[in-house]
Amino acid sequence: MLRFLALRLLRALLTVTICVSAVFVALRLAGDPADIMLSIDTPPEVRAHYRELWGLDRPLAEQYLRYVASAVRGDFGLSFADERPAFAAVTEALPKTFLLGASALMLALLVGMPLGMLAALRHNRAADRLAMATAVLGYAIPVFFLGILLILLFALKLRVLPSAGSESLRHLILPSVTLGLPLAGRLARFARTATLEVLGKPYIRAARGRGVMPLAVIVRHALPNAAVPLLMFIGLEIGHILAGSAVVETIFAWPGIGRLLVDSVATRDLAVVQAVIFTVTVIMVGANLLVDVVHILIDPRLGGFARAKGKPA
Repeated sequence: MLRFLALRLLRALLTVTICVSAVFVALRLAGDPADIMLSIDTPPEVRAHYRELWGLDRPLAEQYLRYVASAVRGDFGLSFADERPAFAAVTEALPKTFLLGASALMLALLVGMPLGMLAALRHNRAADRLAMATAVLGYAIPVFFLGILLILLFALKLRVLPSAGSESLRHLILPSVTLGLPLAGRLARFARTATLEVLGKPYIRAARGRGVMPLAVIVRHALPNAAVPLLMFIGLEIGHILAGSAVVETIFAWPGIGRLLVDSVATRDLAVVQAVIFTVTVIMVGANLLVDVVHILIDPRLGGFARAKGKPA
């Protein structure tokens, strides 16, 4: 198990390094940030001063080595826009994204899990087809289109919910629904598949043959065994939540790291963009690593399989 986790941790570190390095190079090859941050009539000496201040006058390899050395110490540079630490801007916006993501995930679990299990229990019946049609409709609608529809209906037409901001929990409802409904649709389909697979196992048929009540079969036998693939699915969906948050936060003016990333890319604030990408990458890789650990704890056979793979033939 330790060897398995060590390999996973090494892959996680390698993934973070590759992502951060690729973003660093791509941002600098895309153009000079001084052309966007400074006005056209800026004197050449002023432009040269800011390029030196931001470290853009040095060769690309030197910029990269300086960035890596600073990042290892926890220093991701200063924002080009307001000269505050770039990572401070990320940590200020991160709780809002966590709140939005947790709310969307909770909504998806409350809607998608029962819907998928209902479809599995009523396999090939009307309830199954209706549930899956609802799920497909949920994740087929683009997030930006769903967000605009919700704003038009609940903010402009009915005037019962705010369309932007984060001052109260009422401001959280529309962004959470916009981000959570597509996730609920995907989760419902996956829950249906996982539950159907478990319901076809011999121990389920044996429990039914012993006269165990259907509800007890579901709660005691089906749910625990279906939880393992569902847990893996939720871990992978962390990436979709973070990617979708950039769109949702922009639509609803929600001050999270998704909106911060969009604004920073628009203004070519390289330090903040790099800090956001680093944070998002660490969260995604960390979430998948955590899922692997929990998977081993739930299913010890995985750890044994990893040890067997490590032995020579």
